Amino acid sequence: MKIRSPVAEALKVTSSTVSGKLPKNLPHHADADMAILHNLGIETEAVHHNARPGTLYDEALRYEKGSAILSTGALAAFSGAKTGRSPLDKRVVMEPTTKDDVWWGTVNLPLSENSFKINRERAIDYLNTRPRLYVLDGFAGWDPEFRYKIRIITSRAYHALFMHNMLIRPTAEELANFGTPDYTIYNAGAFPCNRATEGMGSGTSVSLNFASREVVILGTQYAGEMKKGVFTIMNYLLPKRGILSMHASANEGKDGDVTIFFGLSGTGKTTLSADENRMLIGDDEHAWTSKGIFNIEGGCYAKAIGLTREKEPEIWDAIRFGSLLENVVFDQRTGQVDYDDGSITENTRVSYPLEYIPNAKLPAVGGHPKNIIMLTCDAFGVLPPVSKLTPSQAMYHFISGYTAKVAGTEVGVTEPTATFSACFGAPFMVWHPAKYAELLAEKMAKHNVNAWLINTGWTGGAFGAGHRMSLKDTRAIIDAIHSGDLAKAEYENFPRFNLQVPKTCPNVDSKILMPNKTWSDQAEFEKMSAKLSHLFKDNFKKFEEGCSADIKAAAPE
Repeated sequence: MKIRSPVAEALKVTSSTVSGKLPKNLPHHADADMAILHNLGIETEAVHHNARPGTLYDEALRYEKGSAILSTGALAAFSGAKTGRSPLDKRVVMEPTTKDDVWWGTVNLPLSENSFKINRERAIDYLNTRPRLYVLDGFAGWDPEFRYKIRIITSRAYHALFMHNMLIRPTAEELANFGTPDYTIYNAGAFPCNRATEGMGSGTSVSLNFASREVVILGTQYAGEMKKGVFTIMNYLLPKRGILSMHASANEGKDGDVTIFFGLSGTGKTTLSADENRMLIGDDEHAWTSKGIFNIEGGCYAKAIGLTREKEPEIWDAIRFGSLLENVVFDQRTGQVDYDDGSITENTRVSYPLEYIPNAKLPAVGGHPKNIIMLTCDAFGVLPPVSKLTPSQAMYHFISGYTAKVAGTEVGVTEPTATFSACFGAPFMVWHPAKYAELLAEKMAKHNVNAWLINTGWTGGAFGAGHRMSLKDTRAIIDAIHSGDLAKAEYENFPRFNLQVPKTCPNVDSKILMPNKTWSDQAEFEKMSAKLSHLFKDNFKKFEEGCSADIKAAAPE
C-alpha cells in the first residue's frame, strides 16, 4: 500500500512532478517542460515544475535534513554551512557586450567565459545526479512593462519555496504562456566549485553571465544568493533603460504620497517603512521609472533574530503556512521558535509573500516619491537625528551609503566601526555608483523630491557612552516629514558636515536635534566629529573620478 505523507494528506496536495518517461496522463505542456531541461543538458527524470507550497512542504519534509513544520504552520529549513551571502565569491563574466558597462573591482570581479562554462557544466553535472529537481518560473518587477521572466532550477524544495515567495507569482494563464525565460538561475549550491578553476577564490561561486543570461550557484545553499542574484540582474538591466533600481523599502500614504527608505542592515529600513497608517509597497528592492515606482519582488525577506510581536507585529503575523524560516532554533516537540537564539547564525531569516502583510499595496506599484529618506545608524553619535539634504548632499550620501556598527562580540571593545556601502547596496551594484546617483538626481529634480538624512543610531555620546535614538522620536520625525511640517521648519547649519537641521520638530524634544548639544564633553564631540568626517572623505576617494564637482563639494569639511 502506498503511504502518503501526513502533510500531503492533510493538505490534499497532489504532486506536480513531470517524469522523464512522460506518462500519458501528464498535462499537454509536459513534453515542452521536459524539453526545456533536456535542451540545457539536464536529464533528471523527476521534475517538480511550479509546484505549489503544499507539495514543496511535503518534499522538504521527506528529503531535507532540518526541515519541519513549526507551530505557526511555517516551514523551517536549514541552509547548511553557509548562513549568509558570500559577496567575495561573486563573479561577473567579462565579455564584449558588458566589458565597458560593468564597474570592475572588488564588487564585480571579472570571470572568463571559459571559467563560467566550467562552472555551468559542473552545476549541470551535479543536477543530473539528483533524483529529483524543482523548477520555478516567476517575474521580477510588478510593472508588466518592465518585468523580467526568471527561471530557477534547483535540487532543494526549500529553495523553490523561497523563490516562490520572493518572485512575483504568475497567474495560470501567464504560466501557460511563460515561454523562454529572460534569465535562468542554476542552483547547485550543495556542490562546490573546483578551486583550481581560474578565477575561483574558494569552494563557493556565484557567477553571472549577462551575455548568456544565466546565473550559476555553487558551494552555498543560502537561499538569499538567488534573491540577490535577481536583484543584481535588475541593477544591470534597468539603468540601461533609464530606470533607477534601488536597494530600498517604500510605502504610500492615504493621499498617494510615496516615501522611499534607503538604508543598510540595522538602520531600521524594514521597521520604519512598516507603518500602520501607510500602505507597504515593498521592504527591500524597488525601481523608479518615468511612471513612478514598482517593487521588484513578490515577497519579503526579513531578519528574524530577536523578533517579537510587540516590535514587529506585521512580520510576526506573516509567519504562517507558506512562510519559510531559515536557520532558526525551535523546540522539536512543540515547534515553537526561539527567536533570541543565534547559535546557528545571527542572520536568521523569514521569507513570506507580500500579501501576508495586511496593509500591503497590491499590485506593488506607486507614483513618484515625494520624500526620500536615507537612514544611518551612526554609532559615533555625531550625525543629527534628522537633516534636510540639498540635491548634491543627497547624491554624496547616496554614493557613500554610510552606517556604523559596534563590536558586541568582544568584551571591552566599544569602538564603533564605520561601514560604507555605495548606493546602500554595493554588493549588488553593477554600474559605477555615479550612474545610479545621476539617475536619482535627475528624477529627484524632475519630480521635486525632498531628501532627508535620518540617524537612528547614538546620541549624547558614542556607543558605550551615549544612548540609542528612541524609536518613538524617529517615528515622530518621519511623521513630521509625511505631514509636511518639517519641510516648513526653520533650520540651522550643523558645522563640519554642513547639514541643515530643523530647530523644532512636532512631538520631539528640540534639545536632541543638534547633536553637539547632547554631549557633555564638547572637546570629545569635536574629536569624534573630525574622525567621522575623515572616514567619509577617505571612503569617497574611490568614487571621485566618476562624480561631478557639485557632488564632491558636498563632502564634510
